[in-house]
Amino acid sequence: MNVFPQRFSTCIYPSISAQLLPHSHRIEYIMSSLPPQQITENHSVDAEPNMEDQNVPGLFQPLQVRGLTLRNRIVVSPMGMYSSYPSGNLTEFHQMHHGQFAFRGAALTIVEVTAVLANGRSSPSDAGLWSDAHIPSHKRVVDFVHGLEPTAGGHAKIGIQLGHAGRKASMLPIYPGHAVVRAEKADGGWPDEVWGASPVPFKDNYVVPEEMSEQDIQTVVQAFGQAAARAVSAGFDLIEIHGAHGYLLSSFLSPASNTRRDAYGGSLENRARFLLEVVREIRSSIPDTVALSARISATDWMMHAPETPQFTVQDATQLALVLADSGVDILDVSSGGNNAAQRIPSTPSYQTSLAAHLKTALRDAGKDMLVAAVGRIADARTAEAAVGEGKADLALVATEFLRDAGLVYRWAEELGVGMEWPRQYVRADRGAGARMGTL
Repeated sequence: MNVFPQRFSTCIYPSISAQLLPHSHRIEYIMSSLPPQQITENHSVDAEPNMEDQNVPGLFQPLQVRGLTLRNRIVVSPMGMYSSYPSGNLTEFHQMHHGQFAFRGAALTIVEVTAVLANGRSSPSDAGLWSDAHIPSHKRVVDFVHGLEPTAGGHAKIGIQLGHAGRKASMLPIYPGHAVVRAEKADGGWPDEVWGASPVPFKDNYVVPEEMSEQDIQTVVQAFGQAAARAVSAGFDLIEIHGAHGYLLSSFLSPASNTRRDAYGGSLENRARFLLEVVREIRSSIPDTVALSARISATDWMMHAPETPQFTVQDATQLALVLADSGVDILDVSSGGNNAAQRIPSTPSYQTSLAAHLKTALRDAGKDMLVAAVGRIADARTAEAAVGEGKADLALVATEFLRDAGLVYRWAEELGVGMEWPRQYVRADRGAGARMGTL
């Protein structure tokens, strides 16, 4: 039974003719030669789609979440770019960065983790939304994405990930292969204002955080709600809470980093209290039509040290069930990042099994919260296996988009999907060229 029948349903691909705006006879010829899009039947997402009865692979099925309509299930995962102004405002880079993915077929692109307070940045180059002064720079990026001509089944959408770095704050930008260095005051850092669940640093070269008071916690809760309201003002289609990778909310969830003895420490119920208060604050600060996602680390990956306090898959399962009843629409399932001694598997799409486990638990409990898989999803078959086989509802892709901004079209071709290209780039569509001859 669908608990929220009005919240989630698939939508219909609009026709090609309603989407392309011809500007020459050549484009008009292209338009007349393109085949109609595959049409899918409406169905509730809490029922597994029967791909045997549908011509479109699961990865390219449209989806509606509250007021958000996605033209496929491929999402650009939030990635730290360290390219914001010291003020926290976005730059022209972000317009190019997100615009390219939206233009080239991604259903949704999510702006990197954006700090809800100035001391919640991981570096001085992080984005921020702790002030109304940040709204215009975000709105420019949103308006650019929304202003692109609709293709491939509809308009591109853009979301934003809100977070607080907690004990991982005040560091210089961290790039693979480079040293991890604290941002001191001379670097624009704030090493004396780093907050955490407990005075436990992530590593020796990180700042020892100041244990937050309950008043500090409420300050952050309110800041999340205010930042979410600003995100809505800027026009974002989705808001994601960053509750993973050892940042502030994640560090409260794990007993490895949370040794408190008050209402925010000890039992899982207490350790999850902060995150749930943030969820409620955001949900009450945004319209019902705005989709809300929450990213969590489903495990600390410390199974090799069972004596070590850790956040486990069993904990994540309990948390997922509560989040489903708290107004969260999408559970973005990541892992790790909270314990430097973690042992992460090296297998491809290693987190998809975690997403599948949580999706099964939610389904068995009668919950209809959507689940997103993320992590080393690098090819069409892997992504389709996650979504088409019902392990997840969405595939969040990160570094592969950096390698190939047009991977949605490449994946569509590999899976045999006749996907509509932007009219400006349609001559690059090998399928269209075969139908029309030389342009």
